[in-house]
Amino acid sequence: MRAVVGLDELGRDDLEIAGGKGANLGELIRAGLPVPGGFVVTTDAYVQAADAVGLAAMVEDAEPAALREKLASAPIGADLRVQVTEAYRALGDDVPVAVRSSATAEDLPGAAFAGQQDTYLNVVGADAVIDAVRDCWASLWTDRAVSYRRERRVDPHTVRIAVVVQVLVDAELAGVMFSADPVSGRRDRIVVDGAAGLGEALVSGIVTPDHYLLDDDGQQLEYRPGRAEVVIRRDAGGGVREEEARASGAPLLSRDRLKTLARLARAAEAHFGRPQDMEWAIAGGTVHVLQARPMTALPPEPMKLNGRQRVQSMIFSEYLPVRPYPMDVTTWLGRGPAEMMRQITEYYGLRGAFTDYLREEDGVVTRFVPPNPHPGPGILRAPLRLIRKAARFHPERWQDDPRLARLLSVADELDALPLRELSWRALLDVPERALRAMDLSRDLRIDYLPGTALAVARLAAVTFLLGRIGLLGELTGGAPTRTAASERALVEMAATVRADADLRRLFADSSPDQILTALDAGRFPGFAAALDTFRHDFGRKETASPLLVSPPTLTESPEVIIGMVRGFIDSPPADDRGSRSKQALARLLAHPLLRPRWMRAAAERWVRAAQAGVGFREDSHFFFTATLPALRRSLLEIGRRLQDAGVLDTAFDVFHLRWEEVMAIPDVEKLRPEYIGRLRALVTRRSARRAELAGIPVVDVRGVFRPAAGGDAVVSGSPAGGGTATGPARIIREAGDFHRLQQGDVLVCPYTNPAWTPLFLRASAVVVDTGSIASHAAIVAREYGLPAVMGTGDGTRVLVDGERITVDGTTGTVTRA
Repeated sequence: MRAVVGLDELGRDDLEIAGGKGANLGELIRAGLPVPGGFVVTTDAYVQAADAVGLAAMVEDAEPAALREKLASAPIGADLRVQVTEAYRALGDDVPVAVRSSATAEDLPGAAFAGQQDTYLNVVGADAVIDAVRDCWASLWTDRAVSYRRERRVDPHTVRIAVVVQVLVDAELAGVMFSADPVSGRRDRIVVDGAAGLGEALVSGIVTPDHYLLDDDGQQLEYRPGRAEVVIRRDAGGGVREEEARASGAPLLSRDRLKTLARLARAAEAHFGRPQDMEWAIAGGTVHVLQARPMTALPPEPMKLNGRQRVQSMIFSEYLPVRPYPMDVTTWLGRGPAEMMRQITEYYGLRGAFTDYLREEDGVVTRFVPPNPHPGPGILRAPLRLIRKAARFHPERWQDDPRLARLLSVADELDALPLRELSWRALLDVPERALRAMDLSRDLRIDYLPGTALAVARLAAVTFLLGRIGLLGELTGGAPTRTAASERALVEMAATVRADADLRRLFADSSPDQILTALDAGRFPGFAAALDTFRHDFGRKETASPLLVSPPTLTESPEVIIGMVRGFIDSPPADDRGSRSKQALARLLAHPLLRPRWMRAAAERWVRAAQAGVGFREDSHFFFTATLPALRRSLLEIGRRLQDAGVLDTAFDVFHLRWEEVMAIPDVEKLRPEYIGRLRALVTRRSARRAELAGIPVVDVRGVFRPAAGGDAVVSGSPAGGGTATGPARIIREAGDFHRLQQGDVLVCPYTNPAWTPLFLRASAVVVDTGSIASHAAIVAREYGLPAVMGTGDGTRVLVDGERITVDGTTGTVTRA
């Protein structure tokens, strides 16, 4: 057993005995960087102590506190005690040291484990070092460390911990630095944070440091002074103490020191081959590197976008609010609506609009690359095709098309399948059937979209020439769509609640989950039946994105429906889209030029045609997700069977697999152990990578939306719905928040889709991080006459929930009221 090893003996191949921190420090020494001397108490020593207290048998079932208690009292063998004592004395006589945990799963690409295990500073004396080593062992099982490992699917039976013991740098200044910008992702930037005293104050977050942004050469680009709330110093008796501090106002780091730090950051990055997160300290004028680890959660490097790519990014920023899973990419995203739109645009001569826009690493989507659509040879045939389609396929008759009936028939057949009774091969055929049905939606859209565009463009031209263009949104909003029908159903359900005192009290006093529990128990059967009817009639819609199959559909989310009903109980809508459309039509027909009967008739006909076109746009979206619930249920049933076979921990984990990987399984009940192991390792690896990327949006909207706020505006974007409105901001991030929006609130959200439409009946205005004037939210806002601002980029971050704001949909600005 190698219980103690010098740092200068270690390198990247010694992860298993030295942990991530110890192995990285050894590499830094090999690279010639100024690292304080020290040694590592290896994982072999930890294993010996853990075995002595029977830890392996407790890992599965014991609470973390019990595991810590066992390790804290673990016996230290005589041989280990001698080795640690000798290595410590070799550093100097009673030299103060830092004792740091170095787990085998930390300081690695994708898993920094920053702060998850313990560090002890200014430890003096061999016995104190041994006690600190034992405390570091115990910290492997803190609640936070266990939770972090569970999130990244680190097997608790395989994790080990080493302990780094280094000469303590009695720092005058200390801090951290990143060899790339952790916020923007720019690789030609270096970020340095520094504070007085030991670096513990900075890394623990109790001091606001000086902040420097440097270029590649270490030249200062930005400086933000810290506040120097406290300083941590070495205490003469061992340990550390906090002292009050006072900011001098002058930068802590000189230009020469910044250049030295930048040079060290670039040297470490070059040695490890990727951007580094480093800790440094300065004592006696000398800079020391205390540790380095790969930067995690680093955004992709920003891209320069042309105009076409910016438009594509605006579209996808709404459609990709969450990171797609591998199963999303290879089923509904790769072969569903996005593929349908690629085929439609190519049919009309536009290439590259929905192709090659996701970058993956080992099956995990790491970034979005905006497509660059361009005309293809087919663009020359497009005008003739558009004219022929518009002449033959009229949107007002689209619901009589037999292809729609076939689509709904396929969806009904798939919904009725007894999935649990199907053989493995028959079950695998269900997703294929659900995806093939998208061909029907594609053909319907190819045929009817030209007539839709013609009808809306004609009405737009007429209203413009008559000086009534402001009526266009309300005129086209009167179509009898499935979305409008779902809104009426919600309003009727709210009326049922208002009419029953007991049911109203339940809604007032209970959460959506508690309401559903009461309904499941047999209370209020009339309302329960109405809820079931709503789920049947309107539940095939998505809740997050029409491009993804991993989020639940509306039928699987009754709590969302309950939340939408709750919003209409006390504040039923005064009118609906239909009544507003009739009023707009009356105002249009009052125009002097439309007094002749034939002109009035023509105008009414054009309005009906445009309404039918808008209705087709909405309803074809509603219906193209008809097979989405069956697809999702079949995938989850596949996941359940893989869980039973030992491949997955939960049925939902099937979304970490690609569809072709599932299709390659000949018989789920006859999987070999090595095959199961490979699939489990794949899921674990992809899950950990997703966890690392959790804080990075798929579509970087900062490069897409560049609002130029001026004056009193706190947020600005694209003006998308005229007028102004004032009300409390209500931040709604996902469907589960729907119940929080009250009548008169300003809806502030990261994105919207048709499932969000009922919220517009309650909102006084709409502010959206993503999208454009052609987005779903903008179109519906105009139909409802709501002020709307699209593409703010950061409205959900800047605005405060509950604060009163004024939205100006004409100028695209939001101010505090």
